[in-house]
Amino acid sequence: MHEKYGFDRETAVTARPGEPSVYDADLHEGWRIGMGVNGGLLLALAGRALAEELGGDGQGHRDPFSISAYYLSTSLPGPVTARTETLRRGRTVSTGMVSLVQDGEERLRAIATYGDLDGHDHAGDVRTSATPPQMPPPEQCVGTEAAPPEFLKSSPMLERIELRLDPDTVGWAVGAPSGRGIVQGWLRMPDGREPDPLMLLLAVDSLPPVSIDLGIPGWAPTLELTAHVRARPEPGWLRLKHSTRNFADGYMEEDAEVWDSAGRLVAQSRQLARVRLPQGAA
Repeated sequence: MHEKYGFDRETAVTARPGEPSVYDADLHEGWRIGMGVNGGLLLALAGRALAEELGGDGQGHRDPFSISAYYLSTSLPGPVTARTETLRRGRTVSTGMVSLVQDGEERLRAIATYGDLDGHDHAGDVRTSATPPQMPPPEQCVGTEAAPPEFLKSSPMLERIELRLDPDTVGWAVGAPSGRGIVQGWLRMPDGREPDPLMLLLAVDSLPPVSIDLGIPGWAPTLELTAHVRARPEPGWLRLKHSTRNFADGYMEEDAEVWDSAGRLVAQSRQLARVRLPQGAA
């Protein structure tokens, strides 16, 4: 782990002496969105703890293939404990569970399957009809530094990542949402850290909630999120597309695609989120 990079320092886990499968970590204030810590950051931290649990057997199962997480309560900046358990060790994949506990309360529980993205029999065999989302290059997209100061103050996470949003999907920022339920853009780390499988777990929950493109403001906390990591990403910008097709009764699904600089689909996810309207909003 390259701890010279902020993402690695701030998702680091430390094995607790005398307590196997228990890791201590700290949720940094800089990953806050509103009052809580971003769900993608939590997923990445939980994923790192599972990499330690499942990758420590000499089989090299350190890459997340699939992870399903339930967000049980809001995680706040401060100390957190990751408790892991191996459910099954196999030749090509292993499965485990992780729970994040803070102040005696379970915040997140996830089950995941890990392996080696470079070591399976069909590595490099890609047959797909999926195509990357079309958008201008990063330098022609909209940076989050253009957001109102009060928004940036309540969302310090935006200083931890570099986002460039597709101008065609930011009409909501000027009161003109498209109604399509799509937000897309580019993502990289401002300190030069290149993407890897754990960073993909952050990427699937790094854009503004797509409900804003439906003209529905407010916070959209994740209830459940399942992510699939399909390949190890190449260096460079990640291209993201988040979308929804069904907002109903205050809940929506949000589908995410993450493409690397080589144009390969490297991660997919679906989450169920609850949209909380600002007080006084119709």
